[in-house]
Amino acid sequence: MEIDNEQQLDETVHSLSDLLESGQDEEFINAFDNLHDFEMGKVYAALPAQVREVAWRTMDDETLASIFDNLEIEDSDVVDLLAELPPKKGADILERMYADNEADLLQAMPARMVATYLQLLPAEDAQEMRKLIKYDDQTAGALMATEYLAVQKGMRVAEVLEKVKEQASEAESIIYIYVIDAEQRLIGVASLRDLLTHPDEMLIDEITNTRVVSVGAEDPQGDVAQVVADYNFFSIPVIDKGQHLLGIITVDDIVDVIDEEAVGEYSGLAAVDVSQTDDTPWHSAIKRIPWLLVLLVLALTTTALVCSFEGSIRQAPVLAVFITLITGTAGNAGTQSLALSIRRLSVGNDKSVAKNFLSELLSAAILALAAGITIGLVVLFWRQNNDLATAIGLSMSAAIFLASLLSAIIPVIIDKLGYDPAVANGPFITTLCDLTSVGVYFIIAQQFLTYFVGS
Repeated sequence: MEIDNEQQLDETVHSLSDLLESGQDEEFINAFDNLHDFEMGKVYAALPAQVREVAWRTMDDETLASIFDNLEIEDSDVVDLLAELPPKKGADILERMYADNEADLLQAMPARMVATYLQLLPAEDAQEMRKLIKYDDQTAGALMATEYLAVQKGMRVAEVLEKVKEQASEAESIIYIYVIDAEQRLIGVASLRDLLTHPDEMLIDEITNTRVVSVGAEDPQGDVAQVVADYNFFSIPVIDKGQHLLGIITVDDIVDVIDEEAVGEYSGLAAVDVSQTDDTPWHSAIKRIPWLLVLLVLALTTTALVCSFEGSIRQAPVLAVFITLITGTAGNAGTQSLALSIRRLSVGNDKSVAKNFLSELLSAAILALAAGITIGLVVLFWRQNNDLATAIGLSMSAAIFLASLLSAIIPVIIDKLGYDPAVANGPFITTLCDLTSVGVYFIIAQQFLTYFVGS
C-alpha cells in the first residue's frame, strides 16, 4: 500500500515497530523490503530512535545505503541519523551510497566528522570524496554523480553491451552511454536504445552522437536545470575545461533543484522560509518577526508621508477615500512585475536587459492607462466632478506606472550587484509602492485641489 499520508505512515511505523519489539526480525525485513525505496527512507526516519537502533542492526549495508540515498529530509537531519550508527558502520554505508549523495552528506557534516569518515573510507573512495566536496554548493560539480557508463571509442556494440551489464548495478543511470577517448575526454553519447537496435559487430563510433550537450563543473545549478528542462534529458554530463568527463547529473537531482529554486523564489516573494512547513508556532513567529518589523518601519514612513499632507486632506476630505485604493492597486501591479522580473532572471531570457525593460515599460503604460481611465470614469459617475475624476485617474496611472517599473528594475539591479534578486520580496516591494504611490497621489491631487474643495 502506498504511504501517501501521515495516517498511513504512522500505521506502517507502528506495525514495523511491533515486529521488531516482538523479536520478529525476519518478518520486519520482509515487510520493509516490500516498501518502495522512497517509502523506506520515509519510514526509517519516522521510526522511534530506540526502534531504529534495532532496525539498522537487522539490515544489510546495501539496504541501509539505499535508505540514506532516498531520505527526503534536510541533509543536517540525515547526518544526525547517520551519527546514530558506529563510525565504521556509517562509513560502510557512505561507501555504498551514490557519490553525489555521499558528498552532500559530507558537506553537511562538521569538519571533525568529515575527517573521521574520510579516514574510515577506502582510500580510492576518500580521494574521490575530497574532489567532490571541494565544489561550491549549488553548482554542477556539487550535484554530479561519478557512477556513470563510459566506454572507449573503437569498441563494438557487443563489447559495449557486455560492459553495460558489468557496470549497470553500480551506475546511477544506464539510459546514456558516454564515449570517451584514452584521456577521458568526452567524445559523444549513445543511448541504450541505440545499442539494442544496431548490429553487434558495428563500432560504437558509428552510432555515437558527437554533438553532446554538457555543463561545466562550476556552472550554477539553476542553469543546469534549465538546460535539462530545455532538452528533456534524463541525465547530462559534467566536464572540466579540458573536456574531460567528470560525472553526470540525473533528472531526479534536477527535480530537487527545481523544487529548491521554487522554494527560494516563494520564500523571497513572501519574505518567509516556506520550506519549513512543520515549524512550531513559536519558531515560525520568531523567524518572521525581523522582516515584519522592518516592513513596519517602512509602513510608518508611508504613514508619516500621509500626515505631511494633512492640510490637503483637511481641505478636501474626499482625498482620504482613495488612498487605500491607489496604494493597494499600485502594490498589486508592483508584485506582478516583481514576479515576472525574478522569473526572467531565474530561468534566463533570450532578450537583453534593455529589451526586457522596454517590454515592461510598454506593459506598465498599458496597465496604467487602463486602470487610470477606469477609475476616472467611476469617480466621475460617482462624484459628478471632472477635476476630482481627472486627479484620481492621473494619480492611479502614475502610481501603477512607477510601481511596475520599480518592481521590474530593482531585482535586475540586485542581480547585477551579485545578490539573489528574490531578496526584493513581495512585502518589501508592496511597501515601497505604497510610499511612492502616496507621494504621487498627493502631488497630483494638490494641483487640482482648488477645483474640488468641498467635494
